[in-house]
Amino acid sequence: MKRTSVLLLAALSASLALPAAAQSKGDWTLGIGVHNVDPKSNNGRLDASALELGVLPPTEVGGSVRPTITAEYFVRDNLGIEVLAALPFHHDIDIRGVGKVGSTKQLPPVVSLQYHFANASKVTPFVGIGLNYTTFFSEDTTGALAGTRLKLDDSWGLAAHAGLDIAIGERGALRVDARWADIDADVSVNGVDIGTANIDPLVYGLAWVMKF
Repeated sequence: MKRTSVLLLAALSASLALPAAAQSKGDWTLGIGVHNVDPKSNNGRLDASALELGVLPPTEVGGSVRPTITAEYFVRDNLGIEVLAALPFHHDIDIRGVGKVGSTKQLPPVVSLQYHFANASKVTPFVGIGLNYTTFFSEDTTGALAGTRLKLDDSWGLAAHAGLDIAIGERGALRVDARWADIDADVSVNGVDIGTANIDPLVYGLAWVMKF
C-alpha cells in the first residue's frame, strides 16, 4: 500500500495544473501492457491440525508477470469505466521455513470507475476505485503437501488504481500505473478447510493506451 500511496499523491499533485480537455464523453481507450502481481509478504497462517500438520508457519505467495489488456468507456468528460483482463497469472505457494508446497493459477478481472485529471501538460494522472473478482484454478501440490488436493476459493474484493498517462501523439499514451486489490482466498486441503490466504497484492506495470 505504501507504493500505491506514493503514486496516488503524485497523481493528485499533478492534477493541480491548468485544466484542459483529455477524454470526452463517448470516447473509448484500449490498453495493452504487462503487469506484475506482487502479493504482500505475509499471507497469513494456515491451521492444518486436522491433517496432523498443526498450525503452519506464515504462507508466502510468489509474484507473477503476465500481459494485460484494458478497455475504458468515458461516460462523462474525463470519467470512465474500465475493465481489466489478463492472461492467467501463475503463483508458487511457500511455507516459511518449509519451502514450496504448491502452486496455483488465477485470473483477476477488475471493473473500475476512474477519473482522469485534465491539465495543460502531456501527463494526465488518474485515480480509480472498483471491484475485483479473482478465480483460482490448476492448483498443484509438492513438498510437504505432495499428493494432497489443494483448493483456493474464488474471491471478491475492492480494488484501487492510480497512474499516469504520458501522451505520445494525438491518440497514444504510455501508461505507468499501480493497483491494489483485496484478495482473500479460503484454502482447503483434501476437502478440509485450513484457513484463509490474505494475498492483497500490489499490481504494477506499463501499457500502451490508444484512444478511439
